Amino acid sequence: MRHSRMIAASLVLAVLLSATPVLAASPDKYQVTGEVVEVTDSMIVVMKGKERFEMARDASTKVNGDLKVGAKITAHYKITAVSVDVKPAAASSSKKSTSK
Repeated sequence: MRHSRMIAASLVLAVLLSATPVLAASPDKYQVTGEVVEVTDSMIVVMKGKERFEMARDASTKVNGDLKVGAKITAHYKITAVSVDVKPAAASSSKKSTSK
């Protein structure tokens, strides 16, 4: 009996450890609650106070209720980089002066 518990605990630990890299690799999710000011088949624009949030939307976006201008919504979204341009490091301007 003790041996079977040890095997079961080992299996549970193995499953949890194997799932950790998948969870760590996913980007954080964000949410915003505000009023819809624009909505199209490809975009939702939400105003929260004076901040404007533009979010892409496609056929896989789940919508619960009647999404229309003026509706108060809570949108859950992710931020995904489309491209990244790395700039060369700035040349160091702190040259040591040698005085004799």
